[in-house]
Amino acid sequence: QVQLVESGGGLVQAGGSLRLSCAASGSIASIHAMGWYRQAPGKQRELVAVITSGGSTNYGDSVKGRFAISRDNGKNTVYLQMISLRPEDTAVYYCNSVVSSGGSIFPSWGQGTQVTVSS
Repeated sequence: QVQLVESGGGLVQAGGSLRLSCAASGSIASIHAMGWYRQAPGKQRELVAVITSGGSTNYGDSVKGRFAISRDNGKNTVYLQMISLRPEDTAVYYCNSVVSSGGSIFPSWGQGTQVTVSS
């Protein structure tokens, strides 16, 4: 079993910054891609950023140039540094990891952390 625990969400004013963290634990053989998704009220969940085990990254168009994803493979942790936050960034942010465990490869999700940006 794999658990993902997010932290770092909160309330911030427009133009401010936040850093999210997500630590994976459990019976993990290896972690492939790690990423962040978000879901605002009444909207579909969307990709924010993803990073492969080799360090290649991909970002949603709305966050390019403002958000940066990174990972610490030794700690099974992925980070999302967010700057120049906007009210439209308000959402629940979910961590996702593609994990090898018990001979299988499958995605795991965190419980989500709320990010609220006030105008």
